[in-house]
Amino acid sequence: MSSVDAQPQYSPKAQEIIQRTNELLASGGYNGFSYADIAELVDVRKASIHHHFPAKVDLVKATVAQHRQAMRQGLQSLKESIPDPYARLVAYSRYWADCIQESNPPICICALLAAELPTIPAEVAEEVTGHFNDLQVWLAQTMTEGATKGVMRLVEPPAGEAAMFMASIHGAMLSARATGNALLFWQIAKLSTDRLKGNWKEHE
Repeated sequence: MSSVDAQPQYSPKAQEIIQRTNELLASGGYNGFSYADIAELVDVRKASIHHHFPAKVDLVKATVAQHRQAMRQGLQSLKESIPDPYARLVAYSRYWADCIQESNPPICICALLAAELPTIPAEVAEEVTGHFNDLQVWLAQTMTEGATKGVMRLVEPPAGEAAMFMASIHGAMLSARATGNALLFWQIAKLSTDRLKGNWKEHE
């Protein structure tokens, strides 16, 4: 059973530590913070953090696992609440556009950690890879449904289209950060969803 299937129960203080870790990861990645930074933000001693999470790898793994669980719940909610698979894909993109615009969070932590895969611990890398696998499966299922219902036009097989869309979305996050322009994310994401719109005709 994977860590996203059975999440451990954390105390309120441990949960606060995870939340602050999420924020610090979004700001500077795995190597961009220390337990001293968390201790200052949470107002606890470093020893207290070590009590909950003995090592940094334990803390970051728990944080990413919780991020994955929240994402899976969010994707399931989109599937249940939006019958139209194309509209569902747009809603997913709009969710991240709003998060990035409001800096809450400013980026998906897995997008940042993916760039650090060669240097981060294997336990964390496994969670990051799992995130992208989970997302690609959901996207492929959504695109298959969209093509079946005639609301999406797929040029490549669903798995390939899902991989391209996922790369565009996460690349758009990094581009928005690199340029300091939050609106750039939606510009790229909209292009990525528009090209999938069903019943469109290519320009001559």
